Amino acid sequence: MRAIRIAAIGFGLTTSLATAQGVVVAPHAIVVDHRTRSAAITIYNPGNEPTEVTIATFYGYPVTDSTGEFELLTPTDPDPQSAASWIEAYPKRMMIGPLEKQIVRLLARPPANLPDGEYWSRIMIAAKGGKLPVATPDSGSGIQVGLNLEVRTILPLQYRKGTLRTEVGLDSLTARRVSDSVAVRVRMVRGGNAAFIGTAKGELTDQAGRVVGSFAVPIAVYRSVTPRFAIPATGLPAGRYRLALTLSTARTDLAADQLVQATPVASRIDIDLP
Repeated sequence: MRAIRIAAIGFGLTTSLATAQGVVVAPHAIVVDHRTRSAAITIYNPGNEPTEVTIATFYGYPVTDSTGEFELLTPTDPDPQSAASWIEAYPKRMMIGPLEKQIVRLLARPPANLPDGEYWSRIMIAAKGGKLPVATPDSGSGIQVGLNLEVRTILPLQYRKGTLRTEVGLDSLTARRVSDSVAVRVRMVRGGNAAFIGTAKGELTDQAGRVVGSFAVPIAVYRSVTPRFAIPATGLPAGRYRLALTLSTARTDLAADQLVQATPVASRIDIDLP
């Protein structure tokens, strides 16, 4: 298996190598219902040159590394929650002209007698276009060297069948001052048959109950993660503080019908900051 560093937005991943001419893809999170077994994405070329686009699927879900940063784990062994082998894109390859768009249909052919639950895939959109000049010693030959670049955007796809439920458990909440921030770590373990997609909110209060720092970030717990959060601590005097952490399935960037709802959970600790 391998891991890819990611940004935790949407259902846990959007990765784009933005140094080349890319494409704009919508939506940035895809839900396929078992009743319809289909979805669509729109790919738009905002550039002034044609771009060749290919679509592929693979299996992966977000985890955290030893520092608490998110990365995408892509297991090579078969996994019962993988939908990658039975999600097909039509068309898989296309040429999109400048300022043009293309609709891509995603069709699911799940195995018979699929149990209720949520199944995961990743949709990779690779766009070839543009050239990056490469500096070379001036030989006077008039030869120019360049690299053809490819921009890859990876989107999460959730296939959902039947009754879904999700929950998340919190343990090992810690906080300590690191330079000009309070570093927060917590282990999150998902329960139920669907990923926990929501928002993690933290508040740091002083002994008078005043909020002196906070964060609110999107979170995706497919199995278990131990993310790192940071609260600015510049100017905070030494003393005792209380850290409160809350996880809920509320999100501002996703429609309510894209989320599997769950009861919010909270944890808090008292900490002494030097």
